[in-house]
Amino acid sequence: MTEPSAFEVVHNERASRFEAHIAEGLCRADYRRVGNSLHMVHTEVPAAARGRGAAGRVVAAALDYAQAQGLTVMPLCSYVRDYFRRHPERQQLLTPGSRV
Repeated sequence: MTEPSAFEVVHNERASRFEAHIAEGLCRADYRRVGNSLHMVHTEVPAAARGRGAAGRVVAAALDYAQAQGLTVMPLCSYVRDYFRRHPERQQLLTPGSRV
């Protein structure tokens, strides 16, 4: 089993996602770029890796990128909406009118 601190998250711009390849498979947070916003549309982690922080690490990398690029985030994925609820310090990144 891969521990969350033992993998690197990379931005795969060609595939429009942030991803990490771990022993259990591919962890990913997919987005669509719409103007100056990342529309986060899907988060996926292999079943064997769930509950150990992998999804949070991948989503956090996406939000770090958005912040560094001056982008906002539209959380269309339920996991990303939940992430924003658990991390209110990140809510300044929300695209105006977003619901969490």
